[in-house]
Amino acid sequence: MKAVHTELHRSHDPQFFLVRGVVKRTTEQPERADRLLKGLKDGKHQLVEPTTFGQGPRARIHSPEYLSFLSEAWDAWTALGDSGPEMIGNIHPVRHAATYPTHIVGRLGWHTADTAAPIGPGTWAAACAATDVAVTAAQMVMDGEDAVYALCRPPGHHAYRDMAGGFCFLNNSAIAAAHLRQKHERVVILDVDVHHGNGTQGIFYARPDVYTVSIHADPVAYYPYVWGYAHERGEGPGLGTNLNIPLAIGTGDDGYIQAMDVARKAIESFAPGALVIALGLDASEHDPLKGLAVTTPSFRRIGQAIARMGLPTVFVQEGGYLSDILGANLTSVLAGFEEAR
Repeated sequence: MKAVHTELHRSHDPQFFLVRGVVKRTTEQPERADRLLKGLKDGKHQLVEPTTFGQGPRARIHSPEYLSFLSEAWDAWTALGDSGPEMIGNIHPVRHAATYPTHIVGRLGWHTADTAAPIGPGTWAAACAATDVAVTAAQMVMDGEDAVYALCRPPGHHAYRDMAGGFCFLNNSAIAAAHLRQKHERVVILDVDVHHGNGTQGIFYARPDVYTVSIHADPVAYYPYVWGYAHERGEGPGLGTNLNIPLAIGTGDDGYIQAMDVARKAIESFAPGALVIALGLDASEHDPLKGLAVTTPSFRRIGQAIARMGLPTVFVQEGGYLSDILGANLTSVLAGFEEAR
């Protein structure tokens, strides 16, 4: 399996992370990609540089106002003269009877769902590069590759059409799926990150052409808390094309594989032409937040389960906090896929 990657991700190096009232350094660091690259090297995957696709693929998913905000944000922030070293909103309007703001502080609050997506001088460039990585992988699959892995950083599945959050700015998985839609009438996004793919769900919630499935730690006690419940099934034309499979905190190998079987049956009934895997490796037993407890050998089983779905597949990297096992888990899941294919 080929892997798409660019070093342009390094321009995004966030520092701020607020955890239960305590300010810490975020774990969404460039080193995360280094550990994933080690996993690709161990699996002997060929690295491919992305093609630059421009704004078009991003505009299929994200609103014009949001894209303008992200592209202009850092210059407007620094022009204030008394701003901090990163952009972190101090308001988060719920938009009830609200007016779209023109001031950068207001726009920052409007377009961020939480404080976990600080914007720095290189964030926009890195986020755009990540979408090019995802779209390149999707295009390679459309051109005949059976499966391609996209090492996207920053990640994307918490990003809505017009909101950043949870380390995410542009929704790489959604952008890849929209690109695949140029060839396939129906596409599935299967999110196996420990956190619910709330941004992806929101983007496609009323659409019947993209089926969103997420296996994640129970949001009753885990981020994002207010999305990711089993009763969220879509709305309007998209009713029935969203499936959430929340798992009890600490669920291990067998429970996770059972959830994969539920997802597989639902995906088969949708009869898609292609599959996007929003690949989180943070369901690991060694992940610092310990939401789930999947072992490295069972990441291989996850890869095998994905392969047996028999669909052209784009793996888009999402979560996976810094841990010694991160690269090994990536090697394991891709090896499992290749073995079962």
